[in-house]
Amino acid sequence: MYEEAPSAAVPGAVLWRARGNGRTVLPDGCMDLLWADGRLLVAGPDTGPHPAGEVRGGAFAGIRLAPGTAPALLGVPAHALRDRCVELAELWPAREVRRLAGRVAAYGDPRAGLEALAARRAAEAGPPDPLAAEVAARLRAGQAVAGIAAAVGLGERQLRRRSLDAFGYGPRTLGRILRLRRALALAGAGMPYAEVSHAAGYADQAHLAREVRALAGTTLTAYAAGSDGANRDTPQPSGSSTTA
Repeated sequence: MYEEAPSAAVPGAVLWRARGNGRTVLPDGCMDLLWADGRLLVAGPDTGPHPAGEVRGGAFAGIRLAPGTAPALLGVPAHALRDRCVELAELWPAREVRRLAGRVAAYGDPRAGLEALAARRAAEAGPPDPLAAEVAARLRAGQAVAGIAAAVGLGERQLRRRSLDAFGYGPRTLGRILRLRRALALAGAGMPYAEVSHAAGYADQAHLAREVRALAGTTLTAYAAGSDGANRDTPQPSGSSTTA
């Protein structure tokens, strides 16, 4: 079981919950604050797929933070958590985390507790780097990295450094991930693969197939059919990508 809804309190965030071991999680450029059987965890930005069952627990809840927004809230650069899922107590004082866990547990729905926690932290920390939203939007629009760097007034190396802090990886990697997300959504909606490759900005269908294999560890046919079990929205820890 999985369900999600947009957050009313944290701009761009999504609240979700799931039961069971879930399925393979795919990269999406986001970071999540998780509640897993009473524990608070943080899932960093992924660069590849992660199999089910790597996070202990039978019930999960989370708030998925939009690309580039989590570092200000958490107080750590995104690249420090790339391909990792860690206890929140590794980032914040353990005593504070225990107090916050108690607050989340007091809510009937832990998603509401996570949302309140994230909203408070965001208010205390201040807004995220405004560059992140612009870069992500331009990448979604298919703009080239050189053009984005020029548009935001940075050199490509500077843009890469800022992107590593904000997203966990450079703009080219983020662009590939966002393009893949669009392609998978189109394929999941039933669009023919040749049309998917064109609509998502791939050179051809073979290019699309290579990217699905490289970033999702599966084939487009398997993903669309659900036979590989891929589900980007189920929480998994990081540190062990698969390329099956």
